[in-house]
Amino acid sequence: MIELALKLKDYKLLLVEDDEEIRKRLKNTLSFYFKEIYEANNGFDAYDIYLEQKPDLVITDIEMHDCNGIDLVKNIRKLNLSTPIIIISAYSKEEYLLKLINLKIDYYILKPTTREDLLSAINIALFQNNISSLQVGKDLFLDVQRSCIFYKNEEIILRKKEKNFLELLYQNNNRITSYALIEDYIWVDKIMTQDALKTFIKELRKKLPVNIIENIIQEGYKLAEY
Repeated sequence: MIELALKLKDYKLLLVEDDEEIRKRLKNTLSFYFKEIYEANNGFDAYDIYLEQKPDLVITDIEMHDCNGIDLVKNIRKLNLSTPIIIISAYSKEEYLLKLINLKIDYYILKPTTREDLLSAINIALFQNNISSLQVGKDLFLDVQRSCIFYKNEEIILRKKEKNFLELLYQNNNRITSYALIEDYIWVDKIMTQDALKTFIKELRKKLPVNIIENIIQEGYKLAEY
């Protein structure tokens, strides 16, 4: 992680956590890496610090007594869509995941977190998530901006819904993306029937040169391991 420390030596971090012990532990872990770490125990103070200090990265909890992490992120996103944000939370509720995806969260970590998980998330949020090309399978890359899949020397054009679906699976990697979450994120304000979903997945699989979509029966979908 020496290479990561060199990358972060000029970066400023805003750390938002209302549990003092957890906040101190996180700060002690990260103080070796960042030029400056600003602390807050609620969303109101954190937002004031964000406006004043303009940190390069925000790491925040969700559940806090005064102004939760969701509201903090909403306020930040009204001003800036590009500031990397990492959520650390003990909760994995689907309503949180949907809101966070729509608010362009860079990474979501469930507590308790390890040092390795934290540093990996920081590396991705700051240095990888700004790349529009996402690896979704072996030799298979999703270009989010151009809505297409690249496989070796082949380019496959995707419809918007197909691109959004693959991006959702990628952002929810290592977890099952439930039918309810797919309906909310992909079908938005329309009703998604099981037949419509099956037809959608069948057509998308036909387009893809390799099968990267794994069905978890009665639960949802995830990206296949490669």
